[in-house]
Amino acid sequence: MLDDARVVAARDNAEWCDIVCASHGLAGRSDADAWSVPHRSPQWYPDAVTRRPGVDAVALLARIDAGPGASVKDSFADLDLSGYGFRVLFDAQWILRQPAVPPADDVPLTPVVTTDDLAAWAAAHGGGELFRPALLADPRVRVLARHDDSGAVTGGAVLSGDGPYGVSNLFSRTERPREIWRAVCATVPDAALVGYETTADLAPALETGFTPTGPLRVWLRA
Repeated sequence: MLDDARVVAARDNAEWCDIVCASHGLAGRSDADAWSVPHRSPQWYPDAVTRRPGVDAVALLARIDAGPGASVKDSFADLDLSGYGFRVLFDAQWILRQPAVPPADDVPLTPVVTTDDLAAWAAAHGGGELFRPALLADPRVRVLARHDDSGAVTGGAVLSGDGPYGVSNLFSRTERPREIWRAVCATVPDAALVGYETTADLAPALETGFTPTGPLRVWLRA
């Protein structure tokens, strides 16, 4: 069951990385082993994501520009890329939340639907030009925001895929992160949610009903 959940989460995350790269004009490649992009991906995004355990490291690196700055999301933490000039950038945990009725006082997030709203969301997030208008036209993507009484963006997240939905880019400027996690769950209460968090950021997701399903690792060639 846990391996199945990790495979689903890894595949969803690979799809999200492909969507982001496509919005920057970068065509990715996906097969049973991995998703990859032959040219350097945008900032904070990997050049490859494994989609199953046991992928051959040499074959994977041959699919990307493996020079300085290259990064690989090792979705099952079973690769050793240290012999190829890579170091571990961080370790994290895949997480899963099954559909559940949210507390009545949890307020769903608001969809971002215009390019101006996306620009405001991206500025609050800190990602700036990473988030392109093409994301709003993709039916697999929902950019979600929390606003204060003045209309300013104070938090948000991205949902991607067609179920289970992947949760990514969650942020909060004024609330505890747990409140945004709860708002995400209230936005799609009938859907399973997957994602990943590093150890430092894991607790708010677990407090919201997510459970860890296994480790992943991101490698970087410095």
